[in-house]
Amino acid sequence: MPSCDGVRQKFINCVLKSDCVLVQRNTVQDCVKTKELNAQLPQECQLVAQSLYACKRGLLDMRKRMRGVPNSGSFNPDED
Repeated sequence: MPSCDGVRQKFINCVLKSDCVLVQRNTVQDCVKTKELNAQLPQECQLVAQSLYACKRGLLDMRKRMRGVPNSGSFNPDED
């Protein structure tokens, strides 16, 4: 069964490297769930979050299940 683990891990790593966590010392959960802090995340993190949302939504869409879920590739830590 396909999953979105690669995209999820990329999103977590992106948030961990952001100023919200490193400089302001907020938790990852706070940075993601609080609207004010979420708006301060870098554009890259926001784009990866959209990809994660699309991937999770694709897991539930029966039309996409037959073709496979795009953006669900495996995580490669050497890419970053």
